Amino acid sequence: MNRFRIAVVVLIVSIPAMLGQAYANAFVAWQVSDVAWNDILNVRAWPSSKSAIRAGYPNGAPLSMTGKCMNGVDLKNIAGLPHWKQRQMVRYTWCEVWHDPTNTGDWQNGWVYGKYIAPM
Repeated sequence: MNRFRIAVVVLIVSIPAMLGQAYANAFVAWQVSDVAWNDILNVRAWPSSKSAIRAGYPNGAPLSMTGKCMNGVDLKNIAGLPHWKQRQMVRYTWCEVWHDPTNTGDWQNGWVYGKYIAPM
């Protein structure tokens, strides 16, 4: 009975670690693209231009995308398409990013407008 309890405790403790690892492996690499030379791409709290700005990134900055976009677009499902086609599919929608705006390990989700991102 004691071994069973230990096994259950080990299983319960390891589940969050396994879920976190699975979630982290789900990211899709894109980058900031076509932002004016003197501007940055704003990462917003919600998919809206009126939403709070959480961070900003210049052209060429890599982005960790969760794969989720508005309007039914999933970056993981379109990953095999030519880059121009992927960009066309996200051009007029918002896509979710996973980022660390303060570089302190405090990762959080945010949203960027698809017109300004491109697959790497």
